[in-house]
Amino acid sequence: MVVKERRTFLGVCLGALFAAGAGAIAYPVFRYLAPRREIGNKGKVEIPESELTAGSAKYFEYQGKAAVLIRKKSGALLALSAVCTHLGCVVQWQKENEQFLCPCHAGLFTADGTVISGPPPKPLEKISFVIANGIIIVG
Repeated sequence: MVVKERRTFLGVCLGALFAAGAGAIAYPVFRYLAPRREIGNKGKVEIPESELTAGSAKYFEYQGKAAVLIRKKSGALLALSAVCTHLGCVVQWQKENEQFLCPCHAGLFTADGTVISGPPPKPLEKISFVIANGIIIVG
């Protein structure tokens, strides 16, 4: 009877240790992939135009969410929400292909935010901006 109780106790301890280890690994991964929830700047964001070279992207926080400003190889500028419309992961800019890739479920978007493939149901949200005196003003 004592042996059975020890085995049960050891089984519970090992199960708890396994659950704690899995949580310690999963939580940082989730926080890395999920966008920030805190409310940040609600106003305008100013980015010098010189920071964006052809084919590059600049990530920033806009209204508490991740956003991205890209300059296509053609020179055109676009400002988009960087939050995937599927589950809210932050999309990654792939300079070579001029596409966005969602690292969570491999959703692909064009540089304009249109869905190419994968599970995202809607395109990336476009954000308005103006350029004044070499400064890109988003919002």
